[in-house]
Amino acid sequence: MPLRRHTALLALWTVVWFLLVARSGGVSWHYLQQGEQLLFGGAPGGGLSLYAQHPELQIGPVSLLAARLFAPFQPQTGQLVAEAVMSALGLVMLILVGRTAAQYHLGTGTNHRRLQQRILIAGLAFIPMWVEVSVRFAHLDDVLALFFTTLAVHSLSRGGSTAVGVWLALAVDAKPWALSFAALLLVLPQGRRLRVAALFCGLVAVAWLPFYLGNLDSVAAARFAIPNQPASSLRWLGVSAQSTPPWDRPAQLSLGLVLGALAVLRGRWPAVVLLGADARILLDPSVYTYYTASVLLGTLIWDAVGQRRLVPWWSWIALLSLYGGTLLIPSDPARGLVRLGFVALSTAYVLLWPTSRKRKRKGKRDRTRTGGRAQARTPEPAGAASEWPGPPRSSTIGA
Repeated sequence: MPLRRHTALLALWTVVWFLLVARSGGVSWHYLQQGEQLLFGGAPGGGLSLYAQHPELQIGPVSLLAARLFAPFQPQTGQLVAEAVMSALGLVMLILVGRTAAQYHLGTGTNHRRLQQRILIAGLAFIPMWVEVSVRFAHLDDVLALFFTTLAVHSLSRGGSTAVGVWLALAVDAKPWALSFAALLLVLPQGRRLRVAALFCGLVAVAWLPFYLGNLDSVAAARFAIPNQPASSLRWLGVSAQSTPPWDRPAQLSLGLVLGALAVLRGRWPAVVLLGADARILLDPSVYTYYTASVLLGTLIWDAVGQRRLVPWWSWIALLSLYGGTLLIPSDPARGLVRLGFVALSTAYVLLWPTSRKRKRKGKRDRTRTGGRAQARTPEPAGAASEWPGPPRSSTIGA
């Protein structure tokens, strides 16, 4: 397909931010290198004992396998190539979200020029935070978890089922906190939901069980604690412990899944990723800026697919409050309050705020007459979002 103007502008924006950050990038890349060498290099304390001996490596096996692709390069060159590839994935994700929105609203009079403008405006907010996770910190595991989740959302909009389960499983196998996004499985038709859920569980087990069966002490990785920072939202929730409470990680995943399930039941499944990211930043004891990339992906999907306004307000609210607040607010408690306020407001909005009228659901054998012949329409996924109003235009997916 031809390179569209909004895509070219976003590509240029990505290059600008990459060049700005690359010199000080790769803060955490050494963890990927260490984990990859331990898993595949046969060093003591590696192999299937990796997570038992090094619980600080909170990196999924799929991410370590991907990190191995950069091992043949010289260390500095490999890091730079990895950062460039991860930056490019952010641009790919913007294109995928645009096509997801176009596909989802196909046949509803979608104004594709407005949609392209929407992706451009949201992308201008998304890219700086994406470069934060992909270049400054070089967190390949978070990058892959979010990329696979985007592929799952795109497959869902195209009526896929098996692919949704595969992509979501790969996201969890890249980074465990992506389990919150598994609520997207509830969007699948009831007849396929159980089969795809079983596939999802099987693929997650294939990646993780060998480590737990190979060394039972691997459970220590799930209990790994980090400092409870003063700017954490946990402080405002009354948690004054100096490190991660034992209930915190299970609570993060449970809250994300529950909020995602509520979104699906409310017919607002494009909010699932945002709600899972909200649960993460609400209950995580740390406040690393790269966490905000998951929130920006959630607001991007919600703004593009779940909303109809031209200006993607939530993407910019997230950027200015979470990232801007980190840079401009000097008080740790004030920054924690801003994080708490964003989570509360965004969650309440996507779950409770009235939306425009819903699209009519098409039945399994809903038919229209075309030239005297009946033509079956493809049923849309459960939990359809509101209609995107706009003048009738070509149905070509150009976002």
